[in-house]
Amino acid sequence: MSDVKVSVTFRHTEPTDALKQYAEEKMHRLGKYFSQSLDAHVVLSVESKERHTAEVELHALGVIHAKEQTEDLYSAIDLVTDNLKRQLRKQKDKIKLEPRRKPPE
Repeated sequence: MSDVKVSVTFRHTEPTDALKQYAEEKMHRLGKYFSQSLDAHVVLSVESKERHTAEVELHALGVIHAKEQTEDLYSAIDLVTDNLKRQLRKQKDKIKLEPRRKPPE
């Protein structure tokens, strides 16, 4: 399990400790997919009553970006975390398969 450095930014909404702590907790769970340290930048924004957005830029072996919109910031954080998990698994599988893909000389 790796160390995840998380920074949370709020746009067009009042920052709350509960939301910040929830987002940080979800991002720390992503650390189990890589052994090196990860940097995550989370942007939580409210554009209207029905449009709450969670956007994450994760720096792992490259940059992974995910964005989700729902009616609730907590559910947007959950959905963006699921999206990131899927992308991290896919990237990790590619890394495992790379030696097999090299053509014989």
